Amino acid sequence: MKLLEGKVALITGAARGIGKSIALKFAAEGADIAFTDLRRDENMEATEKELQALGVRAIGYSSDASNFEQTAEVVAKVKEDFGHIDVLINNAGITKDGLMMRMTEAQWDMVLNVNLKSAFNFIHAVLPIMMRQRSGSIINMASVVGVHGNAGQSNYAASKAGLIALAKSIAQEVGSRGIRANAIAPGFIETAMTAALPEDVRKEWAAKIPLRRAGQVEDIANVATFLASDMAAYVTGQVIEVDGGMNM
Repeated sequence: MKLLEGKVALITGAARGIGKSIALKFAAEGADIAFTDLRRDENMEATEKELQALGVRAIGYSSDASNFEQTAEVVAKVKEDFGHIDVLINNAGITKDGLMMRMTEAQWDMVLNVNLKSAFNFIHAVLPIMMRQRSGSIINMASVVGVHGNAGQSNYAASKAGLIALAKSIAQEVGSRGIRANAIAPGFIETAMTAALPEDVRKEWAAKIPLRRAGQVEDIANVATFLASDMAAYVTGQVIEVDGGMNM
């Protein structure tokens, strides 16, 4: 039996990048996939087809994760379409980097709304479903920046630290109902964003990592799969840094 067979996973911001990698891994392990992104475009449609090709049910939904009303509507639609929701991955996120002295209020608000408020929106909408089921796994995609901070990313770091604290608090609130909540904190991962960095910068980062390489999106997906599965039935309130040992 596959690790996630019979489960329905709802993944935000999953038309590309780490979210898409998690969706593909979950589907390969037997989960049906509901995923969201800001708009239904060629990326969403391509991801939907890739997931369906793995033999599972998969539907992409256009939704602004930072919008409370839209989130409630899309979660209700997922429940109607799939019947239950067993796993929630809060993956939607953006960056608007800049030094604090130069950061605008708009840059701060946008990052906090998309990265942190979206997680509140989805947890708020999904919890009643999971509580009735008396089971569920919530996974917040944080960052090592949320654990250790980073100059020029105070808004991003604050949002990711908030996701960690949110997971720990939810774990305490609903553990008695059989619901687990954890956070994953990726380090330097090969994505379209990091691929755009100059080669010398990439080499400098890799030199700081004991494993001497950047992580792959599959490395994050593997940890997410564990936390979503029944193998992690006694794991809650944790933050797992997936960074090749960069921050030991």
